[in-house]
Amino acid sequence: MNNKTIMVVAAIIVVLGAGYAVARPDDGDSWGGMMGSLGNGIWKSMMGYGNGATTGYGGMMGGNGPGNGMMGYGNGATTGYGGMMGGNGPGNGYCGAGEGYNGSGYGANATPITIEKAKESVEQYLTSTGNSDLRLSEVIEFDNNFYAGVKEQSTGTHAFELLVNKYTGAVFPEMGPNMMWNTKYGHMNRNNPAQTNVSEEQALKNAQDYLDKELPGIKVGNADAFYGYYTIEVQKDGKIYGMLSVNSDTGAVWYHNWHGAFVKILEVG
Repeated sequence: MNNKTIMVVAAIIVVLGAGYAVARPDDGDSWGGMMGSLGNGIWKSMMGYGNGATTGYGGMMGGNGPGNGMMGYGNGATTGYGGMMGGNGPGNGYCGAGEGYNGSGYGANATPITIEKAKESVEQYLTSTGNSDLRLSEVIEFDNNFYAGVKEQSTGTHAFELLVNKYTGAVFPEMGPNMMWNTKYGHMNRNNPAQTNVSEEQALKNAQDYLDKELPGIKVGNADAFYGYYTIEVQKDGKIYGMLSVNSDTGAVWYHNWHGAFVKILEVG
């Protein structure tokens, strides 16, 4: 997805605002509004509906389980149409749908860039910001994209998160908590004072409670503190399985369901 598309998506988010939701907490199913509902105690899909864990229609940024994606639908576990940013099963991906397409909407025989090339792309992106205090901390390759974490050298605090297109090397800000919860660098809360009412210990507990309910057998890993939230690697059998974030003000949990399966990690510093 190119930068123009990202800007369009950001504009949609700004126009729609915080939205609304009508939840059914008794069984966890809900109609999710913008930024989702709190049905079942977790964030649901953005402008979508369904239970977010099995089947249903996913809205922008997806829900919390198979079949969700940006303006995509289908159960994700068998067949269906995946929207931009994809879901967690076949048929999902960047503008991709069904068989014959990989996670980025390119032809099945397209060759992805290497993780080292993704690292170079991020470093070029950071140079272009003109902020010499920023440095790359890690690059993680998933099926659908590369994830990059960025830190402030002067404070040691994590600044923001980036995604890299696996086929073009294009770099752009990660959606979700990075845009909506980041109180210093985010699109919606830029330079707002951070409210830290949730400790890292409590964030890890919230994250594990969510995983126990939605993804049994998945465990929390390391937590990185960003401005306004924590991002936590989650693990299965001692290996990275995915990522989620916990709001440091409210304690809300947001699962990053746009990555796909873990491939490898490159620690930078």
